[in-house]
Amino acid sequence: MLKNPAEKYRPYPPIHLPDRRWPNQVLRHAPIWCSVDLRDGNQALAVPMNVAQKLELFQSLVNCGFKEIEVGFPSASNTEFAFNRRLIEENRIPDDVTIQVLVQAREDLIERTVQSLVGAKSVIIHLYNSTSPAQRRVVFGKTQDEIKAIAVQGARWIHERLPRLKGTRVRLQYSPESFSATEVEFAKEISEAVMDVWQPTAENKMILNLPDTVEVAMPNVYADQIEWISRNIRNREALVISLHTHNDRGTGVAATELGLLAGADRVEGTLFGNGERTGNLDLVTVALNLYMHGLDPQLDFTDLNAVREVYERCTGMTVPPRQPYAGELVFTAFSGSHQDAIKKGLAEWAKARQPHWDVPYLTIDPSDIGREYHEVIRVNGQSGKGGVAFLLEREFGIELPKDLQREFGPIANDLVDALGREVKAEELRTMFWREYIERTQPWELHHFHADGVERLFECRASLRRDGREVAVTGRGNGPIAAFVDALVSAGAPPFSVAYYKEHALSAGTEASAIAYIQIKTTDGHTKWGAGVDTNIELASMKAVLSALNRL
Repeated sequence: MLKNPAEKYRPYPPIHLPDRRWPNQVLRHAPIWCSVDLRDGNQALAVPMNVAQKLELFQSLVNCGFKEIEVGFPSASNTEFAFNRRLIEENRIPDDVTIQVLVQAREDLIERTVQSLVGAKSVIIHLYNSTSPAQRRVVFGKTQDEIKAIAVQGARWIHERLPRLKGTRVRLQYSPESFSATEVEFAKEISEAVMDVWQPTAENKMILNLPDTVEVAMPNVYADQIEWISRNIRNREALVISLHTHNDRGTGVAATELGLLAGADRVEGTLFGNGERTGNLDLVTVALNLYMHGLDPQLDFTDLNAVREVYERCTGMTVPPRQPYAGELVFTAFSGSHQDAIKKGLAEWAKARQPHWDVPYLTIDPSDIGREYHEVIRVNGQSGKGGVAFLLEREFGIELPKDLQREFGPIANDLVDALGREVKAEELRTMFWREYIERTQPWELHHFHADGVERLFECRASLRRDGREVAVTGRGNGPIAAFVDALVSAGAPPFSVAYYKEHALSAGTEASAIAYIQIKTTDGHTKWGAGVDTNIELASMKAVLSALNRL
């Protein structure tokens, strides 16, 4: 890297818009959405989709609620043309869905494109040509006037052929490609020149798509460009201003959201951001960002996992594990403090103590998009007691008391840290069982019986201590107290019960119960124990021995 990047690179010049209004705007409704997965996304694949894959993805997009779908570049290849014809001739396009096709400003390509659309019910013909200084200089070697003439001629060729699409609702779209790197004055000039040919009206609007084809500036600059065009272009009421952002600087979503604040009406993008270089705008992210603010995105991602599966199967791409909303790990928490906050937040939400979703670290309820709560918390060496307790309770109904969580959490973390990997709930249960339930040395219970009324109980128990059979008796104000008296009488160090809790683990005729007991010695040491049995009284006695064995 250069010591002085300014020797080679320069910042994009800001737009002069001292009275910009977009920073004070608030999004109040969803934009018009247009998926370009089948064209812009498809062209970026190492192995482009075949017709069958495009048909499956098209249907998935329809199921999600997209009403405008760019289906291809029909003049680019026979496959693209055939796909268009199959959609139309097999009546695969719902009446409320408009297909969009892309075409350059060349007469032969426009002719082929129009042929591909005959018989369609509703279409958008999307004309584009590059307009930035670098494109004008490097690719075309043409002046601004010559570039404008290309756009105007392309618009005329399309307009001349519209009568051949009789019975089809046709809308026209123009993109000054590389708009974000184009002088706004020239972008306005060339767009108005196309408007002069197509003559849009408030009743029959033209789509003016303003692409951030390559991100060259911060997203606020793109918003300034959108607002400048919106405020200065002629006949704004006859236009649908559309955004098409890429992600070269990693701010495609931000640029789109600020562009909507700046007055745009429509958004083009792809599922999960598939596209050239760093990709197109991720439509899922923007839609669910609106959703988490309480706005209906007009797209349905109720089963986002299924959408992801179709996308990955058809494109051969993989959704990254940290992809917003859709990634495998986005509703997980490895940090102990995060896990504890999530556990408490979910518990509060389950009790309906909050009118609106406000769970720490979870921007939306995962179940709203088909994700499940078991994906929320995982445990590794960085995890704390909250995550361990959450998994044990959710998977096995083991409701650890708070102080027992504090004791077992570090024990589990040490074991997990030694493994050097994430552990599953079953492994945590095994760790808990080994540490508490299976602690049968030196004391092990063989038989227990207690009789009593009110506060006077007497117990008789048969134990094994260090391999030797021991019969003990004791008295107390309850079965547990009587058992403690019996153990101390048999030589156990003096101790008392500081905490007791029990609950059922499962339902049915062979239901198990688990008991948790914390004991305290005369010198102030405390230890927890746990016991499991179909008989709750026996589970409690086992818990006492578990704690005693752990001293």
